[in-house]
Amino acid sequence: MINPTELLKEYISVSGLSGFESPATRLIEEKWPPLTDELSLSALGSLHGLKRGSGKGKSVMIATHMDAIGLIVNSINGEFLHISNLGGIDIRVLPGQAVTVHAERGDLPGIVVQPPAHLLPEDESDGAIALKHLLVDVGLSERQLARKVKVGDTISFATEATEMSGNALAGHSLDNRASVAALTLCLEELQSRTHLWDVWAAATVQEEIGAIGASTSTFQVRPDLAIAVDVTFGKGPGAGGWETFELGSGPTIGWGAVNHPFLHNQFKELAEKLELPYSIEILPASSGTDGDLMQQTAEGVPTIVISIPIRYMHTPVEVVAVKDVQRTARLLAEFIAMLDEDFLDKIVWED
Repeated sequence: MINPTELLKEYISVSGLSGFESPATRLIEEKWPPLTDELSLSALGSLHGLKRGSGKGKSVMIATHMDAIGLIVNSINGEFLHISNLGGIDIRVLPGQAVTVHAERGDLPGIVVQPPAHLLPEDESDGAIALKHLLVDVGLSERQLARKVKVGDTISFATEATEMSGNALAGHSLDNRASVAALTLCLEELQSRTHLWDVWAAATVQEEIGAIGASTSTFQVRPDLAIAVDVTFGKGPGAGGWETFELGSGPTIGWGAVNHPFLHNQFKELAEKLELPYSIEILPASSGTDGDLMQQTAEGVPTIVISIPIRYMHTPVEVVAVKDVQRTARLLAEFIAMLDEDFLDKIVWED
């Protein structure tokens, strides 16, 4: 039986930045073979795991993006690396962060640093320092650095996973490895359950830079239904409004244009039947997840967005409640198990 906390810690132990997901792919490829019937890679590198059902070929695709935010070397100046972002990053927390530079000749530990305030432009010396002024120092001389690092090398966060009180876990890349973990636990639960529909488990690439992997994978698989599993904003310092959700309060069920009303109601009724805590997440237009492009693929796919609350999103110290990951996994498995041969015939867009 998979230990959820250890699985999460393992999934955030590797980089797998947007456009450079191979380390994450290799790790997930080790976990999914016992849980699926087939594994394959899309042309862009998304990982597809097929778990066949006993029915007549109807399929549901569950997309959990495996890419993470990070940095990339854009120039080298003496002993320091200038950097650009891969995906959206909260720059306020970058100075002083430990990072790993993934150089061709081996990984190098480094630190994000900023120049003294008096060396910055006068109008940029207060508040958060712009990324263009931040540097990475790996401790090498100019000559050594030129031999070991090149423009285009990626840089990932080196934050160690931390088990916290209240069954919470902190670390980098929980957006969206927390959802990959939930999907893995769902696949494990389905080993002891019968289900009619085929299940396509997808660890997609390049979500943080445009949901690219989900779009191409959905087009390739052509599922009858689609579920995007991602993270959403957990309540925290200065974040307590209607757009945020308590850690430990269960997954959120999306409501809005991307979310098919019939699927929304089915998930809500199922959660209540199972006595699983959940929240309704209002997503008036786009959701900012893989679901946006999954819904639009080909002639359109009925889609729902299920999310896991995390604190401090897009920082190296995201925090998730492990039980929310487990509850999401159970909700997904129970939904798959309840899909019957006539389910598609019941779907109508009635809002």
